[in-house]
Amino acid sequence: MKRSAEGRPTAVRRAAGAPAAFHRRAGASPASREDRPATDILLARLADGLFSSLHRSDQRRKGTDYLRGLLSTPGRKSIRNMAALMGGSGTGQSLHHFICSSTWDWVPVRRDLYAFVEREAPPRAWVVRPMLIPKSGRHSVGVARYAPDSEGPGLVAQQAVGVWMASPAGAVPVHWHLHVPAPGGPDLADASGEPTADRAADACLELLSEWGVPARPVVLEVEGAASVPALRRLRAAGLCPVARIPGDLPLRVTDPTLVGHTGAVLPAQRIIGAARELRRPVRAAGGGPGRSRVPVRRPAPPELAATVRTALPGTPSSRRPDSEYALVGFGASDPDWPRELWLAALPAQRAAAEVPYFSRLARLTEHQQRVVGDRVGLRDYAGRSFAGWHRHTTLASAAHAAALLSEWAPPEAA
Repeated sequence: MKRSAEGRPTAVRRAAGAPAAFHRRAGASPASREDRPATDILLARLADGLFSSLHRSDQRRKGTDYLRGLLSTPGRKSIRNMAALMGGSGTGQSLHHFICSSTWDWVPVRRDLYAFVEREAPPRAWVVRPMLIPKSGRHSVGVARYAPDSEGPGLVAQQAVGVWMASPAGAVPVHWHLHVPAPGGPDLADASGEPTADRAADACLELLSEWGVPARPVVLEVEGAASVPALRRLRAAGLCPVARIPGDLPLRVTDPTLVGHTGAVLPAQRIIGAARELRRPVRAAGGGPGRSRVPVRRPAPPELAATVRTALPGTPSSRRPDSEYALVGFGASDPDWPRELWLAALPAQRAAAEVPYFSRLARLTEHQQRVVGDRVGLRDYAGRSFAGWHRHTTLASAAHAAALLSEWAPPEAA
């Protein structure tokens, strides 16, 4: 992936007196006929900052056209479908060249998108999750056959990892890695294994070291035990990672309050089961000032959480806080407790309140990837170009932000 020093983040201001058409109900199409003037105004303001690294006016114009196509084209957001809607001789060829053959660098555009979202809805965390993109053939870039969850022939798909800026207001993707299988690799790739976790860590560390943005807690939505190496890498870089873990992950108990278990290496489920008497009601922290314009779905009360101080197996015994992880189990008070298990690089006293909050942000992100992201074409690139995939996905991420912004706008803006 190219890394350019051009295009430093440029904040984009929401205009005072924005049209009332911005106040769109959640889930509504971002391009209905009556909302087109508002959409055009929003796109003009977004594009002013988003394309600051594109020095040619024709590239900036094509970028705005592509965003408009992603927001207004019904159905699949292919270049052919968008060109048919926008009309004009040579529109399809022009858009294809802009995405697949042009030389503009997508990384500065992503940085500008980050700055835009930082201003409009500051994130409480980076949620990092894989995105599987089913394909009907093997000709697109990065396509592999992924092992199914159960017996079956496997799924032909691309796999990407996205970093989402998440807050109670919503979640917007700002950075992506696309997995390109090595020639001669295994016949069935693993969609949730260690390579996925490695790419998740790489993407976060690029934001921290190359983009120079402020560190945020990292919520890893990587299945299985593969998240453990990523947890280590992210914590070593000074980030605060939390990850959902399986019940069979072995951990070493360091918590002296768990009498009879201190020093033992046990599965996480067994450790938290021994801590049932330590459960306490919890109300998730982290909402921050202001009100959420897109509600985060809350678990049905009452919710109980227990926290146990642990260390990863093989870690030298130490009293240093940075060698421990808080194991958090939480869920409704019923026989199936805990509903979820998480490992967090947080002090135990904070983890019980903050981890359920991060879990809700993860659920919100998954929902908005499926509902809003698919609506604006995050998974619709059909070309064979690696650079084309990244350019399309970058602009689809910006369209995702635009769609959410028009839903976020407060009534006072009318």
